[in-house]
Amino acid sequence: MNNQQKMNRRRFIKMAAAAGALAAGGAALWKLGAVRLFRDTALQQFPGVLYVDRLRQVVAADSGHARVLMWERPSPTEKQIVEVRLQRAGGLRRYAAADDSFTDDGTEVYQYTAELDQLTMGNAYQYRITAGEAATDWQTLYVPTANEPYKMLIFPDSQSSDYADWKQLAHLAWARNTDAQLFACMGDLVDNGEDRLQWTEFFGGVKEMQRAIPMAPVMGNHETYNRDWKVRLPEAYLHYFKTPRNGSREFERYYYSFDYGEVHYVVLCTQTKEIGNFKSGLLEEQLAWIRRDLKAHRKRWNVVLMHKDVLQYRINGRPERTEGIDEENGRVWMPVFDELAIDIVFTAHLHTYRNRGHIYGFEKTPDKKGPLYILTGVAGNVRYPNLWIDHSFDEVTLPQPETDNYLTMEVTRDSIEIACFLMDGTEMDRVRVTKK
Repeated sequence: MNNQQKMNRRRFIKMAAAAGALAAGGAALWKLGAVRLFRDTALQQFPGVLYVDRLRQVVAADSGHARVLMWERPSPTEKQIVEVRLQRAGGLRRYAAADDSFTDDGTEVYQYTAELDQLTMGNAYQYRITAGEAATDWQTLYVPTANEPYKMLIFPDSQSSDYADWKQLAHLAWARNTDAQLFACMGDLVDNGEDRLQWTEFFGGVKEMQRAIPMAPVMGNHETYNRDWKVRLPEAYLHYFKTPRNGSREFERYYYSFDYGEVHYVVLCTQTKEIGNFKSGLLEEQLAWIRRDLKAHRKRWNVVLMHKDVLQYRINGRPERTEGIDEENGRVWMPVFDELAIDIVFTAHLHTYRNRGHIYGFEKTPDKKGPLYILTGVAGNVRYPNLWIDHSFDEVTLPQPETDNYLTMEVTRDSIEIACFLMDGTEMDRVRVTKK
């Protein structure tokens, strides 16, 4: 790189940073398009640099051979190509990008997708996006082998009034766990599913992480809210995440499954009431699908990710509220998880961390029969201090009032170990499931 190029690069970084700061501090200006205009003008001075927003990897059905890439551009851009190469060898494979642009919250989002296939297990790749003579920097992409151990990061509800806490938590979790190979976000990613600014803030928390490792998103009820806090279909969520196909005509991307190493993950949609305002059959379809899915794709380990929880808690100040099994989700899904021999069930929604141990037939099982149930906690600033009264099934709870937390899950052939951490890195819980 010559001196002129170095100077241009430095100027670009400074101007891009200024644009980012302005966007973070001025939502109104963003709405008016001033930030976009400023940024576009700055970037036009560097035709060799392709600027993309919210570049992210999304899990594919077969993560051993495929991956989905998604990103945004400041303006419509034709003939974008993803170039993929082995990290330590030559050879270049090219994938054409599809235009997945959409309009929501009065904003046109110029979004693009490339589905990478023919990847080889155990290889480290690099990828970049090109358009004409311009290109992004090279990014990393790793494809796991069929049975290698790995770590996963799991984030509870990140919805916030101010996403500063979420960003700090996510950045620190990634800094401490750069050896993680994928991460999951357990629903209620944003407080209001229609609000474009909230989505940009959410993605800001995982900016570095999502470029390097794939994300498994879970839909929450807040993804179904419009700007007036009335229920709508989850338009933005469905556009932002091109998750694996489920074969559904009415509910594509609402629920899905994927393989990663020795684990088969089932991601359910628990927004049956919200979605039922617009179309019916979501629950019935999932109940039939999960049986077909597990029959076709069962792995050594089988894990469920779902937003709404399976237990009902007593609430302080509401003596009429009893402890038990949640009627909408627990009564429906827990017998299915028993039937299908699910190993672990992760839930969210209640903004509190609870390790319930193993449950089978709606009863606690000291012999560890049935799935391990983990309520994942809270990762944003919407907290419910001292709201829930401990359930008799709870084995580990966090001190009240709770602060933000995240989870790690380490997978080997013979065990899965889950740990819960506070933002400062303090370990609050650790539980291990084994299999012979």
